[in-house]
Amino acid sequence: MTLWTSAEIVAATGGRLHGDPFAAAGVSIDSRDLSPGDLFVALNAGRDGHDFAAGALAAGAAGALLARPATEPAVIVADTLHALERLGEAARVRATGAKRAAVTGSVGKTSVTQAVRAGLDLAAANGEGGAHSSVKSYNNHIGVPLTQARMPADTRRAVFEIGTNHAGEIAPLSRQVRPHAAAVTIVEAVHVENFADGEAGVAAEKAQVFAGLERGGAAVLNADNRWFDYLKAEARRAGARPRVFGAARGADARLTRFSPAPGGASVAATIDGRHVEFPIRQSAAHWGPMSLCALLLMQALEVDLDTAIAALSAFEPLDGRGAERRIVLAAGGTVTLIDESYNASPVSVAAGLAALGARRGRRIAALTDMLELGAAGADLHAALAPAVAAARIDLVFCAGPLMRALFDALPAERRGEWRPDADALASALAAALRPGDVVMIKGSKASRASALVAAVSAMGEA
Repeated sequence: MTLWTSAEIVAATGGRLHGDPFAAAGVSIDSRDLSPGDLFVALNAGRDGHDFAAGALAAGAAGALLARPATEPAVIVADTLHALERLGEAARVRATGAKRAAVTGSVGKTSVTQAVRAGLDLAAANGEGGAHSSVKSYNNHIGVPLTQARMPADTRRAVFEIGTNHAGEIAPLSRQVRPHAAAVTIVEAVHVENFADGEAGVAAEKAQVFAGLERGGAAVLNADNRWFDYLKAEARRAGARPRVFGAARGADARLTRFSPAPGGASVAATIDGRHVEFPIRQSAAHWGPMSLCALLLMQALEVDLDTAIAALSAFEPLDGRGAERRIVLAAGGTVTLIDESYNASPVSVAAGLAALGARRGRRIAALTDMLELGAAGADLHAALAPAVAAARIDLVFCAGPLMRALFDALPAERRGEWRPDADALASALAAALRPGDVVMIKGSKASRASALVAAVSAMGEA
């Protein structure tokens, strides 16, 4: 199917056609993973995308979006990133019937976004129109317009993830999306080194997701977060209609019970006065409120509650965000691997430890540095020691200079090994595991917790 004709790209971007007219079925910014028929957008993001334009055409791209005539067919524009933004805005305008949601927050935004997408897909399978969403963690100044530019004209519902590392990034992205509902999952001390006001600066930046909210749209907020009153006031100032989730009394979606169970957990809640109970395939306690956040967003996009619950109950944890698998050891027996390697913050590590503590077997945590915590980084790592004790974790393996603070704060009987980095720890962790163990691996992506996942996975067959 045609997503964009060259004439439509010219009209949206103000560019000019170079070579023959063409029609594109998708949009890509990476020549290595484009699909035949895609429009290749040559961005300057670390490397000059124009250097790969010819290769993209040779790999099957229908045409390119370029700032100079490096190959043809192409649409030539003054600035390719700006042109991608304009193409995304044109996609939003032409999808006249689409309801859009935006998700931000310090923790959980990717998982909530994809859980909502699961509900949109199920509604689409029921004949309710097309669904669209961000893929992976496409949530920045490139990922958001790219996701928009990929949105088909017949989309009925869409959900976008919006992230930030610095002040001033969320508002322009929200104005591009113009959501009908916007959620802030939670505000915590994440990326604080980039905000002069610390966590207060993070809260102020997250509140900017309401900057582009359609008037009267829903602001989905966490009643249990200490920044709730501030975010609610900011949402109302933007003309939004607050929709509240959490365990607090008066929440529109109120969590009444979260019970870990084999393969996940059971959730009980009241949603607008209706009692519901449903299973989920995530075991960490923060998925109680996060599941309700997803349900309120789906409701705002006019997905029936029963459809939303059915989709949520079937939603599998994402790789690096709680995905679980059983490793069959060559010598016999199994090890259960909980992969939380994509990202980490003090609140998410504490939640992961609590979930690990509910498991049977020898409980082992393998942790790499949590990054972007500023001057308080070492103290925030050491402060996880009470969470380790409360969860009755048997052994903790640590990698990185910041995780040394936690390792030193632990009693001797809970210490596994400490190494300066994840690669150095990998073999020690693998050697320590034995049949029946449950190991959770968690850390910031840049501290390479994924190396530990690879080492445990290599012990046998999943």
